[in-house]
Amino acid sequence: MESKKVLILGASGFLGNAIYKELCNYFDTYGTYFSARRAFEDNHQFFKYDMQEDDIFHLLEKVRPQYIISAVRGNFAAQIQMHQHITEYILQNKCTLYFLSSANVFDAYSKYPSYEYDKTLSESIYGRLKIKIENMLLRLPKKKMVILRIPMVFGNSSPRIKEIKKVIWKNTPIEVFPNLVMNVTNDDKLTQQIHYLINQNKTGIYHMGSMDLIHHDEFIKEIVDRIGNFNPIYKRVYTTNEERYLAVLPKDNKLPKNLRFGYQEIIDHHILK
Repeated sequence: MESKKVLILGASGFLGNAIYKELCNYFDTYGTYFSARRAFEDNHQFFKYDMQEDDIFHLLEKVRPQYIISAVRGNFAAQIQMHQHITEYILQNKCTLYFLSSANVFDAYSKYPSYEYDKTLSESIYGRLKIKIENMLLRLPKKKMVILRIPMVFGNSSPRIKEIKKVIWKNTPIEVFPNLVMNVTNDDKLTQQIHYLINQNKTGIYHMGSMDLIHHDEFIKEIVDRIGNFNPIYKRVYTTNEERYLAVLPKDNKLPKNLRFGYQEIIDHHILK
């Protein structure tokens, strides 16, 4: 049986690269990078791709993937056009698109957590971009698309943790949002879940965070305690007087028990390497 062929768009970014590392030993995995780094230039599974300059069609024709994972960041107009071209390709070919979306597609609804089939509505430019692309995918046959809605991502090498460490060393205040109730994930959990979904040929909408919720300030404080014995300054930012939810919980499409986790597991993962 030949190996499933996977193309990860944005495989040089934090999440894209974590997904590449998780999948490359199991599937015939390719990735794109935008800014040159020796590791990517020397890896024959990687292609240089500039969303604003290059047409994605050429790359798709060359690789002919059965699975495309979209983890790109960058110019919003270019992202929209790229996804339009991908959906055209998918309609013509045996191919499924996994789109890394965000809890921000619900950031206009702040009174409760959000589930897979809730209506999306966003106040942020970023959330609206994700909704626009999601709506494009929802017009595809269901068996050809997977929308992965992801909450805040942590992990030892994540941009968020790197930023916290930098702030601690500089002794500048760490911003926390005491009214924000959220769920979380990290690169390890997320990549294992994606691996499972590809293996099982799952499609549809998935909410990829912890099964439980925590306040942003509590979560960050617990992580800082894990990083080391520091006494950082916290700057409390109140965007509203009420509690505000930014949490994506699964209701209809639950993953198997061994792939579900609580926020405590994400906290426990942060030990200073």
